[in-house]
Amino acid sequence: MSSSAVAFARQNHSRFLDELKALLRIPSVSTDPAHKDDCRKAAEALLAELKRIGLENGRLIEGEGHPLVYADWLHAAGKPTVLIYGHYDVQPPDPLDEWLSPPFEPTERNGNLYARGSADDKGQIWAQVKALESLLAANGSLPLNVRVLFEGDEEVGGEVIAQYVASKPADLKADFALVSDTELFAPGLPTLCVGLRGMIYTELEVRGAKTDLHSGMYGGAAPNPFVSIAHIIAKLKDEKGHILIPGFYDGIIPPSPEELAAWKSLPFDEEEYRKTEVGSKQLVGEAGYSVLERTWARPTVEVHGIPGGFIGAGAKTVIPAKATAKISMRLVPGMTPAKAFELYKSYVEKIAPIGVDVEVRLIHSGDPCLIPVNNRYIQAATRALHEVWGKDTVFIRSGGSIPIVGDFDHHLGLPSVMMGFSLPDDSIHAPNEKFNLKNFELGIVSLIRFLEEVGS
Repeated sequence: MSSSAVAFARQNHSRFLDELKALLRIPSVSTDPAHKDDCRKAAEALLAELKRIGLENGRLIEGEGHPLVYADWLHAAGKPTVLIYGHYDVQPPDPLDEWLSPPFEPTERNGNLYARGSADDKGQIWAQVKALESLLAANGSLPLNVRVLFEGDEEVGGEVIAQYVASKPADLKADFALVSDTELFAPGLPTLCVGLRGMIYTELEVRGAKTDLHSGMYGGAAPNPFVSIAHIIAKLKDEKGHILIPGFYDGIIPPSPEELAAWKSLPFDEEEYRKTEVGSKQLVGEAGYSVLERTWARPTVEVHGIPGGFIGAGAKTVIPAKATAKISMRLVPGMTPAKAFELYKSYVEKIAPIGVDVEVRLIHSGDPCLIPVNNRYIQAATRALHEVWGKDTVFIRSGGSIPIVGDFDHHLGLPSVMMGFSLPDDSIHAPNEKFNLKNFELGIVSLIRFLEEVGS
């Protein structure tokens, strides 16, 4: 590759890595009010860097949550405009005792950089920023027009950016979006994600008596909300993983035969996946579907927590007055969050045991998406990745959700290029999160070549 921007990136790689470490030291945990100032500090650091490297009109966009970071460079007349997206907020680091090194003190080990946010998503947005810096430093200009929009609420639902995008501001006018918040299917294998599951995240509250009750005096007569909530959860899906909510599967768009064939050709070892990534005795799920189908193209119901009652040391014989369960559902193309929530809520209200009241609350949601692989930006990304990695690009879906991708499509009409560089075993959202150092380096080069390819 003869690109002067690529040469600049390689010459400055150690500096880029030191700068990333500084960003990772900021504990920008969006879900914890105690870290509100840290989230702002991360936003201000990103804004200062975007201005330093030569982007213009940089500012923080204030809202109810953590600030959005915006900047642009719009001097490539007649060229496309890309909207570059990422998020600077991170998940809580708990449980802390499982980290081998402190979560907010970046540590190099075994060719990886360990820190909370290293792969999700600070390492990836820093690759985006450093690609822009390399292009501007080497050429004095960019090969296309660029708008940058970073958010600080992705890990708590992304409602701030969703509202901003829905308002269709003029400063988001673009031809396509670039999202670096996904992963390679396997080490060294260039990957583009072209499909995401959507989701609804809900709280189910069950109320029984007017107050907590003594289980000896009232047990056998008073309803127990924990038992009731267990009965409800048990009826959401059967032992084979089939969701029992009537109409939930209606309208699902299945993968095409060509897509299924491509998935079968991927280097996927189910037993290795079970042992290394999942770590369970066996895998579960709907019969008749492969693991990739179940995680990429089938809807799910999952329970995340059931807070309530007495959980302290020792014993307290109490029937709690209420119990709450946090329940989410992943959605696939052909489904909508509004319809899925309506079906779920109606079903729960119908099956609720006698003696209790139930309330189903929608916390946040996101649409599923499927991106055609024949658009010019996906094709440009395919060429750039092949050049950098020396292998044919594979197209995959992700079982996760990036709600903003659906918002870019629905509100701005933008297709997204999801070009990410983390790995399946990077432990995002878990202790010992890491980002492969070689992927960080090649990610920057890939982004440079992609932007140059689109601009040419």
